[in-house]
Amino acid sequence: MAKYKVELDVEQCTGCAACNASCPDSFDMIEDDKGTPKAKVKTPDIDDLGCCMDAAQVCPVNCIHITDTVENKKLI
Repeated sequence: MAKYKVELDVEQCTGCAACNASCPDSFDMIEDDKGTPKAKVKTPDIDDLGCCMDAAQVCPVNCIHITDTVENKKLI
């Protein structure tokens, strides 16, 4: 089991691409069925946070959530 779970609330995402700019290895920008840009987590289950925490912190609508699965604790 991975140490961390990275989740993104797509409905809340504004498509600003701040997460992709700060952590392009972990976040992609895609278009939803209406052609609106939205962020997508590339690999939700990870062992190393890398820049994911930075991406979550720069999100203007706080739609990125990171959970420590070992401690069962929400980090952000």
